[in-house]
Amino acid sequence: MRNKLRVGIAGYGVVGKRRRTCIDQNPYLTTVAVSDQNIEFGVTEDGVRSYQDSMEMLSDQLDVVFVSLPNHAAPAISIAALRKGCHVFCEKPPGRNVGDVIAVQKAERENSGLKLKYGFNHRYHDSVIESKKLIDGGSLGSLINLRGVYGKSQIISFESDWRTRRAMAGGGILLDQGIHIIDLMRLFSGEFPDVHSFISNSYWQHDVEDNAYALMRTATGVVGMLHSSATQWRHQFRLELALTEGAIILGGILSGSKSYGDETMTTIKKSEDGRGMPKREIRKFGVDHSWQDEIDEFADAIWNDKPIIYGNSADALATMELTYRIYCADKGWKERYALTC
Repeated sequence: MRNKLRVGIAGYGVVGKRRRTCIDQNPYLTTVAVSDQNIEFGVTEDGVRSYQDSMEMLSDQLDVVFVSLPNHAAPAISIAALRKGCHVFCEKPPGRNVGDVIAVQKAERENSGLKLKYGFNHRYHDSVIESKKLIDGGSLGSLINLRGVYGKSQIISFESDWRTRRAMAGGGILLDQGIHIIDLMRLFSGEFPDVHSFISNSYWQHDVEDNAYALMRTATGVVGMLHSSATQWRHQFRLELALTEGAIILGGILSGSKSYGDETMTTIKKSEDGRGMPKREIRKFGVDHSWQDEIDEFADAIWNDKPIIYGNSADALATMELTYRIYCADKGWKERYALTC
């Protein structure tokens, strides 16, 4: 058997450490180096080489680099890792703006044979997987519309406030968290060429948004309604999918903080004439294996030379482009921050 793939983690904070747990449980991967500005150069207690500078870490003998850095830093290290001949797994969002993603894509094309994947782990949640199977199976008919709410009580992190600074983050709650539900809407319905929005930072008054409201439509007429909020005082995830023969409601999402409630999938089947009492079934999911599953899929793609299905650079670019179309659909917001869309 070949030796395990040697992994370096750029950004060894909360997310990087959680990623390492999944990496070291995969049979094809092993962590050999980590980097973070808050750790000392040398060797960690468990024998892993440590660096304060992520670029310096790339001088190590690595096969794979996991990028868990702030938005402004993630594209540069992703590009450098690809040019060093490393496969790359990068957290969402792919960068601060569409241009960041295009720059990484260019490096990907110039270094063919390497795998690049972005961490849109919500696609790996059981409720999402089961919903996609049900919709694709056709028993509930065709999609009519989607309504989504994803919110929490603030943007700022007590460990770091870079998320509130446009120069570093690129955007606020929509880019940081709402991008997940944008990605899921694309998964279920396809692309939304028609977009209208209202964007606001009137409550927290940072130079990034604390609320984004979007009304979107696909070329086939499927309508998507989205609210991404940093003034949702009780954390909430909810995605409703209305179909011609029924509906699916995703409520709650399992997360590290466990603050979004139980993860459930409610299936509604309309009566034959559409007037009687519909049948309803509620399923509850108690285990979040999304982080492990997406890493296992990434490792399998490298080891067995398979294409990246979810979270490839084309998907990441399309999701980022839709995010910025939402920003730019609010003319006042676009002009205020001189956004290029």
